[in-house]
Amino acid sequence: MPPPDGVWGMPPDVLQQLARLWSRRGEEPCRRPATSCSKLGYGPDKRLAVKVSTRNVAGYRDAAVIAISQLREIYIDGELEPIDTANWFPRVMRKDYTVGVTVSEGGLDEPDQKFYETYVCGADRNYTGYCNEETDRLIDRQSMEADPEKRRKLVWEVERKLAEDASRPVLLYSRFATCMQPQLKGLTTMTNSRFNGWRMEDVWLDR
Repeated sequence: MPPPDGVWGMPPDVLQQLARLWSRRGEEPCRRPATSCSKLGYGPDKRLAVKVSTRNVAGYRDAAVIAISQLREIYIDGELEPIDTANWFPRVMRKDYTVGVTVSEGGLDEPDQKFYETYVCGADRNYTGYCNEETDRLIDRQSMEADPEKRRKLVWEVERKLAEDASRPVLLYSRFATCMQPQLKGLTTMTNSRFNGWRMEDVWLDR
């Protein structure tokens, strides 16, 4: 998660460094695919049509609609293809799609959970098949770093590397809130996950 909600996310000045890196390359990142498409005869006068596949639930469809709107800016017309849940994950694992939009299923604001589950070589939820040994070594380094500030900077280095490699572009980050009635007592909400703290063994109603 990016700050202020996320503890590990890049601050604005580090994000600006990443933007300047793309600028030094002479092209905006969102324009790079258009260059390749133009060589194949696609552009403003001949747009490329693709299906954008995703799981047929709201959280996935919303992200896919955002992706489709962004693809239009580089002359790609996406058509939403909603897929039943029972069929979606087998298709993702087979990479049976042209453009696929899925979510990162974990709900922890913790680099180890995100990096090892989603980005290291051979991870079960590394759906894009991204594999870079240098990135894996950086992920191991941040995991072993005991100093929180040093680890945070290593996490930013990993994120920078993942962005440079276009490993799995992030479309959005979801935000959640917990609402409760004043008579609910004993519930402690967690700061690093929306899934933790729901066993309810210490919760009671003051009526």
